[in-house]
Amino acid sequence: MSSQAAPWLVVGLGNPGPQYAGNRHNVGFMVADLLADRIGARFSRNRKVVADTAEGRLGVGVDAPRLVLAKPLTYMNLSGGPVAGLAQFYKVPPAQVIAVHDELDIPYGQLRLKIGGGEGGHNGLRSMSRSLSTKDYIRVRFGIGRPPGRQDPADFVLSDFSAVERKELDFLVDRAADAVEMVVQRGLEPAQNLYHTS
Repeated sequence: MSSQAAPWLVVGLGNPGPQYAGNRHNVGFMVADLLADRIGARFSRNRKVVADTAEGRLGVGVDAPRLVLAKPLTYMNLSGGPVAGLAQFYKVPPAQVIAVHDELDIPYGQLRLKIGGGEGGHNGLRSMSRSLSTKDYIRVRFGIGRPPGRQDPADFVLSDFSAVERKELDFLVDRAADAVEMVVQRGLEPAQNLYHTS
């Protein structure tokens, strides 16, 4: 990849503010933070698009793919605006946009990767699809499982991971970051083949 090629835009979905930091809905932010650490980048406020962004290269050398990491600060339901603004500014095609998000319909800790498809009631994805005028971007879906008993899914996603879940959380966030890196470096299908086995 030449140094002039469009970067990959990796969007962690979540809600801004310390009160949301440990929520299941914020696992996308957690993965984005880890990726920033890995590439030696620091998030800073991008006021033009209402997001925290960080930039760097995945690997060494001028041909190493560039990453733009983003954490929209508009709250989940309006994530699409900042994403579309960044995609336009950096000239990133939808196939190089990766959304990392929580997924109720996948058991806790499992990953599923796909391009396109429905949003499954996820308001962050719905906002992205609307603002990008396409659903054909990559999703790294981090399973959080269904709420126990009769708990409202909306309350469940806005609650913190349980003590039992937190024991594995760092490992699982690490694995999700690995999956993002593999998509960028080797493509979606090899990443699916590896990370869909669990």
